[in-house]
Formats: sequence, C-alpha cells, structure tokens
Amino acid sequence: MGADSMPESADPQQKEEEEEERPALPPAPRFTKSDLNLLQLIKAGKEGVFYHARLTRGTCKGHSTFTCKISVRLKHVEAEVSIMRKLVHHKNILQLLDWNTSEEPYILIMEYVGYGTLRTFLQTNRDHLSADPELQSLLTIASYHIALAMQHLRSKMIIHCDLALRNIMVNKFPWEVKVAEFGLARDLTSMTSRHSTRWRNPRRVPLRWYPPEYFKNNYYSFMGDVWAFGIVLWEMQTFGTLPYPNLETSEEVVYHICLGHKNTNPEGCRPEMLHIMRDCWEEPYTLRPSFTNIVCMLEDILENDSPSILLCFRI
Repeated sequence: MGADSMPESADPQQKEEEEEERPALPPAPRFTKSDLNLLQLIKAGKEGVFYHARLTRGTCKGHSTFTCKISVRLKHVEAEVSIMRKLVHHKNILQLLDWNTSEEPYILIMEYVGYGTLRTFLQTNRDHLSADPELQSLLTIASYHIALAMQHLRSKMIIHCDLALRNIMVNKFPWEVKVAEFGLARDLTSMTSRHSTRWRNPRRVPLRWYPPEYFKNNYYSFMGDVWAFGIVLWEMQTFGTLPYPNLETSEEVVYHICLGHKNTNPEGCRPEMLHIMRDCWEEPYTLRPSFTNIVCMLEDILENDSPSILLCFRI
C-alpha cells in the first residue's frame, strides 16, 4: 500500500453491494511459518510483508525458492487466495503455489522472482538504464506485459484496485514482469454489479493511484484500474518517483485530483507512451481505453521499434 492512504467513505445514497461469496478453500495446511526460511525482504505494506524464502525441508511443488507473503488479515488473505486461483497460468501474473489460512500469521507461497518489485529494480538500476539508448523500448515492452496481465484480469471480471509499480514483480526485465498483490482486489462475478463496485466497509486505499470518480462518487470500475495503469506508466518513466511528488498530505492529493490536475509530463518519455498515459487519465472515465485497446496500442508501438527490440518482443 502506498504512503498516502485514507479510510474509504461510504455513500449512504447508493445501494449496498453484496458481499463476495468466496469459494471454499482446501483446509489442510502443508506448512507453517516455522517451516519457512526467510531469506530476503522484498517489500512491506499494509496488506502484508513479502520475502524471498525457502522451506527448511523439501520444496513447494518443486520450487526450492519462492516468494512468500505473510499477513494477519484472514478475510483479506482468503479473498486473495480465491482470486489468485482464478488467475492461474498467466506469465505476467505472480502465480500462487500454496497457502496456509488455518493459523496466524497467514501465508501465501508464490513463484520466485529474482529482482523483487519493479519500483525497486528501476530505482536501483537508474544510472545503467538511463544510459541505455533502447530505454524507451525496454519500458514499452514492460508496459505491454503489464497490460496483458490487466487484460486477463478484466476477462476474469476482477478489478485489481491496487495497481502500482510497487505491486509489480520482476524476474527478468523487461520480458518477465508480473502483476502481484491482490489484497484489495474484487471479483465482480460474485457481486450485484458486474462492472463496478462501491464498498460499504471502511478500507484504506492508495490515494495517489485512484481516479477522481472514486473521490467524488465512491465509484471504482475497471476504468479505475486503467487510470492506475497510466500512473504506473508515469512511475516507470520517472524511475519510481512517488506520483504528485510536490503534494505532501492526503487532503492535498485528493483536492488536486478532483480539480483535474495531472502528473507533469516525464522528461524523455516517448510521445506514443505519453499519449497512452493521457488517455488513461481521461474524464469522464467512459472516455478511457480498455486494456484490450491499450494492448493493441502498445503492440503497434513495438512493431515500429528497431529489429533487435522486435526480436526480443516476439520471444
């Protein structure tokens, strides 16, 4: 979760959404926290803590090392497991291997990623990447793979609700980037509305990634994820800079977004990516492109890049 967050407001005029009906989860845990050897911290947030880890004995479904998430929020973890089980077999979504929701702390075991979050990767390698003449093509490839993941979420009727650079993992840049962290995600197949959600329970949300319709009408749809994708593009172009860097308080951020102010154009950003970024921030939200549209736009950009980049793109 981002540094700026605040409790979500409920709109008494809106019809309360039905609670998600979560599929029954297999009860038998095959490990506990004492069975884990935590190797390296990847990131820590309000939804949980991520580590590189291994089991003290044996492997997890053939994986000797893996990513694990440790949390104390049972309902969130159960919902996250249910959602991740719907998102199997996609190369750009961090895959769930196993879980333990029978005792605290609750644990998810996911596939291994070598470089942690994309935000940390870009910040750590800024000097090297800045000197690469193919930087814009590399960032476009990574953006394309993130868009593919979000297109898959849309096809499964899942809203991520927390798409941000810190929630994208890197195994090999830019070809193996994976959307992760589904602690705030919503599965709309089990809700009254199949296109958007209004929550009645207070939640803390990442304000700097949220769209104006959320603050004005307590409304978040698939187009809210599209807005957040535009913020992710901006984060990538600025090597992990916090969005709206000149605004310090939650109140300032919300006021700024509701007035229609946007992040400034990143220095050196290719015009085609800037165009997609701005399209993602269109108002009203009905004017924003779908993730299928975004995938097509990114494919068109990559088709026009240099042959060496195109070869890597097709691999």
